[in-house]
Amino acid sequence: MSDIDRFPFAFAAAYRTAARPFGITPATAWVDVGEEALDARFGPWRLSTQLTNITDVAVTGPYAFWKTAGPARLAITDRGLTFATNGDRGVLISFRTPVRGLDPWGVLRHPELTVTVADVQRLAELLRES
Repeated sequence: MSDIDRFPFAFAAAYRTAARPFGITPATAWVDVGEEALDARFGPWRLSTQLTNITDVAVTGPYAFWKTAGPARLAITDRGLTFATNGDRGVLISFRTPVRGLDPWGVLRHPELTVTVADVQRLAELLRES
């Protein structure tokens, strides 16, 4: 019995092609929500935080392919991180204390994460309830 809800990413064909060279596939991309923590994996990139660090959750989209396809993406304006596998919809998760995710040393911290999971509505609702 597992107390973790796993949310696979929804891969659009063009995004799947752009992601593959970076090791991002359905087998290496998901978001897990446990009793106390959120863990996101996107190929070689990972982000983890306590649920108590989440301050806001919003459903967003659509997204421009050239801004979101391929590897994990950093927003230059606010240091937000995006793990995208389609341009339709995703969940924007805001953090009280910025978290590590893009660089392996944790020098760069992110105040938010956007993920394009298959069940956007369910993930958003689960995080709002936490």
